[in-house]
Amino acid sequence: MSSPTGSTALLTDHYELTMLASALRDGTAHRECTFEVFTRRLPNGRRYGVTGGIGRLLEAIENFRFGEAELAQLASAKVVDASTLEWLRDYRFTGHIDGYPEGELFFPGSPLLTVRGTFAEAVVLETLVLSILNHDSAIAAAAARMVSAANGRRIIEMGSRRTHEESAVAAARIAYLCGFTATSNLEAGRRYGIPTAGTAAHAFTLLHDSERAAFESQVATLGTDTTLLVDTYDITRGIQLAVEVAGTGLGAIRIDSGDVGVLARQAREQLDSLGATNTRIVVSGDLDEYAIAALRAEPVDGYGVGTSLVTGSGAPTAEMVYKLVEVEGRPVAKRSSRKESRGGRKAAVRRYKATGTAVEEVIFRMGPGAAEPVLGPHDRFLQIPLMRDGKRVDDLPSLEDDRQRLRHALVTLPWEGLTLSHGEPAIPTVFHET
Repeated sequence: MSSPTGSTALLTDHYELTMLASALRDGTAHRECTFEVFTRRLPNGRRYGVTGGIGRLLEAIENFRFGEAELAQLASAKVVDASTLEWLRDYRFTGHIDGYPEGELFFPGSPLLTVRGTFAEAVVLETLVLSILNHDSAIAAAAARMVSAANGRRIIEMGSRRTHEESAVAAARIAYLCGFTATSNLEAGRRYGIPTAGTAAHAFTLLHDSERAAFESQVATLGTDTTLLVDTYDITRGIQLAVEVAGTGLGAIRIDSGDVGVLARQAREQLDSLGATNTRIVVSGDLDEYAIAALRAEPVDGYGVGTSLVTGSGAPTAEMVYKLVEVEGRPVAKRSSRKESRGGRKAAVRRYKATGTAVEEVIFRMGPGAAEPVLGPHDRFLQIPLMRDGKRVDDLPSLEDDRQRLRHALVTLPWEGLTLSHGEPAIPTVFHET
């Protein structure tokens, strides 16, 4: 979410600019540097990560400019000195960015994003980069697990009321990328062309003098292919009325409370007995990937998912970090015993069996003195160019491209890597030594 001026420049932390001011003063600000985004571990319970937010991030970096409103705020708050303010006045990122495309899987140590530029240009992007990638990738991992658990059944994203208004739009975008059918969020539909869906809540039924009157109003407006919410009062009576009002061609009923597995079985029997054999059953109400998986054997045709999706289903961050790994071609690395990182610019290759099953992720150093690993016939590089000289490269993958990429990538994982149980990452990460 940008400011009223359209700039993303103040979506950052105070210390980014104080580091900049100090580096400008001592002359180190203009050293050529490389920063990398990676995660040391996957969140508890995750067997793979899903790259999300790249498209949003590139746009946000292009809008990372300090206009008069932003400069006035920094001056009034005395964040930096006058000379730093003047430097920021002309700021725009002019470096290069490579990274994993959206929808690509990642694992511990994967170099998701490589940012190259002067220290001054690159360091101020840290907070923006991490806030977008950590949020969107967390949502992506949860969404991908839910889609796998649904096993081909439709899922609608409906979490807007459970998160920040802009986070809701980002979550809807990522959910669609990961295979959700539609979203309830109209702004996501406008910005990204995502299909939107929705009918009525319990309030609409309560508004009317009777449940029948509410159903008659909805069918008159939306047609018989609509979805009627049947559990405001007695669900058995609600299904009976729904079929009486809409006929046996009723599109669907929705169940939003109770033991939805048991209720779905009872509803299916009742619908079939009434002749509504093609009426679908949609369930909602605090569903997550585990609940969806538990419903796989039930006669459920679709799911509505809200809270668990927009909160990352228990893992609201992907735990990514943005680390300086190279200064003027010289590898640098933090050596803390708990937070050790590896110096030097890196790239990655994913190895596959002839059958298409992924085997391992190989991380290797780039630059003078480094040797790339020998590629097998089915291996592939993972990073792609994203920005050159501060501008997005031409022909970046579309949202639909990314959607297909993730669908294919999940098929390549070993079957145990798709399970919802705790365990090691689906494939190991190997650091290629030169």
